[in-house]
Amino acid sequence: MQAELWNDILGKFHPASAPDYLPVEQLRQVQFQRLQAIVRRSYEHVDLFRQRMDDRGLKPEDIRSLEDIHRLPFTVKNDLRDTYPFGLFASPMQEIVRLHASSGTTGKPIVVAYTREDLEVWTTVMVRTLAAAGLHQGDIVQNAYGYGLFTGGLGAHYGAEALGATVIPISGGNTERQIMILKDFKVTAICCTPSYFIHLIERAGELGVNLKELPLRVGVFGAEPWSESMRQYIQENSNVEAYDIYGLSEITGPGVAAECRCHKGLHIFEDHFYPEIIDPETGAVLPEGCEGELVLTTLSKKAMPIIRYRTRDITSLTRQRCECGRTLCRFMRVGRRSDDMFIIRGVNVFPAQVETALLQVEGTLPHYQILLTRDKGLDEMEVQVEVTPEIFSDTLGSLESLQQKLEYSVEQTLGLRSAVRLVEPHTIQRSEGKAKRVIDQRKL
Repeated sequence: MQAELWNDILGKFHPASAPDYLPVEQLRQVQFQRLQAIVRRSYEHVDLFRQRMDDRGLKPEDIRSLEDIHRLPFTVKNDLRDTYPFGLFASPMQEIVRLHASSGTTGKPIVVAYTREDLEVWTTVMVRTLAAAGLHQGDIVQNAYGYGLFTGGLGAHYGAEALGATVIPISGGNTERQIMILKDFKVTAICCTPSYFIHLIERAGELGVNLKELPLRVGVFGAEPWSESMRQYIQENSNVEAYDIYGLSEITGPGVAAECRCHKGLHIFEDHFYPEIIDPETGAVLPEGCEGELVLTTLSKKAMPIIRYRTRDITSLTRQRCECGRTLCRFMRVGRRSDDMFIIRGVNVFPAQVETALLQVEGTLPHYQILLTRDKGLDEMEVQVEVTPEIFSDTLGSLESLQQKLEYSVEQTLGLRSAVRLVEPHTIQRSEGKAKRVIDQRKL
């Protein structure tokens, strides 16, 4: 790359974004060196990975090219559940400085770990994420992603600070306060789920606040699926340019991929996360442009390297050069999954989790349905569950008590509040095949 063009790039973007523009040959060399190192680290320190490699007759030295990644075993979400809590760690606990977790189907969380170097990488890819959205030093960023065990809040927080922006760590909820801060602090960018921002738009209108009159210009939205129609709604009802971001806790959290100003797919930061597309049925690697399941390999994570993780997200890859100049490949917006997981208010939920929560409470039947709706831009979930004839014919007080117990059990299992509605036996439609557990009435 010519020096003048390189200097022009660094003048427009944060220096941490320089890897976004690596010549392809150099990028492939970086990927291969890191792949070799991470395979060796996993083989030497992670029992499950070593066993699967041995079962295939593979050793780390057998990885002699990037294409050899296809010979490595897949990792799936159940591997993280089965090795709970620390079974996939490749670093001793004294080197681990952060633990995060997301919900699991049995009530136990999926645990992820970071060394100090891992946090530095995470911060760097979040800087690149935010820089791709046009943020820079001097921006005031309202971070309305949830803090705590959820990776979203702290991921966006440290990235924005490293970028040089001013961060408001407001976290999620308390919509009236969010709107007050947006207005009074002269916020220029917001990070949150797209559905929550739509809720902010509608609530602001009810409070007499016109978001178009505020300095707010950029929205960094992720943690749930959303559509072009949602983008159009957001941009037509505010001055915000809406950017999509992608991440998952198992890989690092937010910062795996991000849209640039061209909005033609999400660039994967593939110097740290190597992407593949496979046939979800056979596991065969598919050529560029074919739709299939996204598989990711962490190339630089020390505490908990993940090899060929099946995300279950269905998309396609393109390596055509983007108009923005980045040499990173892109994947198209994820519109569906190959499993039954759904996302509500940024939380991954499996129907099996709901079933576990319900059946922990005596008096319920194993017949339930989950109704997903969207009210004023905010996702809502209602769990309808059949109860025994004895319970249903009992006093009103007994029914209310059971309902409260069920709502508490669901919240404890999911980390998410949900309404529970008790229904009579045989109310929920039976199926001769796979039961339809989820009715999604949200308009994405």
